[in-house]
Amino acid sequence: MQNDQPLATTDLQAGHTPAAIAARLSRRPAQSYLRDFVYGAIDGTVTTFAVVAGVVGADLSASVIIVLGAANLVADGFSMAVSNYLGTKSQQEELHRARRMEERHIDLIPDGEADEIREIFRQKGFDGELLERIVQVVTSNRQLWVETMLTDEWGLTLTTPVPWRAGLMTFIAFVVAGLLPLLPYIVTSSVGGSQAPFAWSITLAALAFFGIGAIKSWFVGHSWWRSGLETLTLGGGAAVLAYATGALLKSFAM
Repeated sequence: MQNDQPLATTDLQAGHTPAAIAARLSRRPAQSYLRDFVYGAIDGTVTTFAVVAGVVGADLSASVIIVLGAANLVADGFSMAVSNYLGTKSQQEELHRARRMEERHIDLIPDGEADEIREIFRQKGFDGELLERIVQVVTSNRQLWVETMLTDEWGLTLTTPVPWRAGLMTFIAFVVAGLLPLLPYIVTSSVGGSQAPFAWSITLAALAFFGIGAIKSWFVGHSWWRSGLETLTLGGGAAVLAYATGALLKSFAM
């Protein structure tokens, strides 16, 4: 069931009993690697089909498509995985740095840090005795104190993806999706068959774009066909640009 479908009132009530609420909020949210999958799959399809379209536009041989496409899959896929790994790791390092800084500030100037907590909740609309009670509760729990500063002062998320998993997801999605536009040329070169590999490449790339959007919609609760068409339109635009560029630069490859 997609998460945008209405739930029965009884189901909603069952999920909002005191016990259910306490159990749900006591758990850290599960990490999602949907962004990494979509990021890798779309870029893999776009860049590999761009190679195919550009080379076809330049009227070069199928062997050139296979060589450049395979090189793109490995090199660009690894490059994107490493970039995602380092970017995610930087998020973790920023969180750890901010945590150490706040812990040090609490040790050195606890009154000043308590004033910051007071101002944070004052801006949320609390005042008077209730505000002071909130400050007392938050500052009496060191972990809660630090995490409140991290989320409300620094604007950081307390849970971040595991860097190597994010990088691996990006690489796998890039290679699997990026291989599709290249398959017709690999099959034709290996066993013969279709005399129109570019048409098949266009078809597989279009299916990949639409499928990626449809898969994304399942997790974010959007219309699957609308999300699929959006991704297909954006990816197709990149492919058209690649083909046009190859056609314009055809004379340089002759």
